[in-house]
Amino acid sequence: MKELNKIKYWLFDLDNTLYSGDTKVFDQVDKKMSFYISKKLNISLKEAKKIQKNYFHEYNTTLNGMIKNHKIDAEEFLDFVHDVDLNFLKKDPDLKNEISNLIGKKYIFTNGSKAHANNVTKRIGIENLFDGVFDIVDSDFIPKPSIEPYRKIIQKYGIDPEYCIFIEDIARNLKPAHELGMKTVWIKNDEPWAAKFSNESFVNYKIDNLSNFLRSINEQ
Repeated sequence: MKELNKIKYWLFDLDNTLYSGDTKVFDQVDKKMSFYISKKLNISLKEAKKIQKNYFHEYNTTLNGMIKNHKIDAEEFLDFVHDVDLNFLKKDPDLKNEISNLIGKKYIFTNGSKAHANNVTKRIGIENLFDGVFDIVDSDFIPKPSIEPYRKIIQKYGIDPEYCIFIEDIARNLKPAHELGMKTVWIKNDEPWAAKFSNESFVNYKIDNLSNFLRSINEQ
């Protein structure tokens, strides 16, 4: 853990990372994706769900698959699927305190949208703690774990990977960060597709609770 004292750049995934996956926020997004595909392609919800999951695994996000195969309006898709109820997300004073105490620049790095990131962080009470939000639009709709968005966020914010750490709940998304020289943290997610590759060498740390992990760094 002492090696983390040199970190100057903190990258955080958004969904199921800055808030617990137990809140099931992303379940709402997931259902809205299926509904959008069903209406857009005029197919049943069952067929839409199948396409949604196939695109996620083949193209890394459902959106990417929909763009490549159906030429949809990406902004329309993002606005629709992220229009979800966040009322059960509670303020997280512990997380706010620990992120506030981190030394260095802090960024959100998400395959979602800035609007969704702003809505989520506001509900949690951490909306003013970040130096930037790098979303799927910033990456030209090329999602993690393609290496291009990692290079783009490094370039945009002048990040030195040697002094950077990336925290994420989908293990495969940590591989490009590690290849570029960042430290990596997997926040445990019980979904098989998220946990896949979590035992690989490109995962430097595994954690159960983000606030506790950041506290252990701040107290060193």
